[in-house]
Amino acid sequence: MIEALKEEEIVNKVGGRFKLSTLIQKRLVALNSGARPLVDLVTDEKIEIVVQEILQDKIYLDANNQLGTVGESSDLIDSPPELDLENL
Repeated sequence: MIEALKEEEIVNKVGGRFKLSTLIQKRLVALNSGARPLVDLVTDEKIEIVVQEILQDKIYLDANNQLGTVGESSDLIDSPPELDLENL
């Protein structure tokens, strides 16, 4: 088992175990469909690539639980601004 998945850091980073599971599954689907890895990691294990992408803040779930990657300009155009509840 990948050691990073045993730590609470990765769980807290994405907002809980269910979101972590969803993010991993969606990213694995994308990698298996031909998406390129966003980290330089020499491994054949795609789950290790996904975990490193999460730990390096390269991927995330947006407000609609859709997979997003850092640097996608379409995210800025197509998605509405996030509501900051703390500053209302």
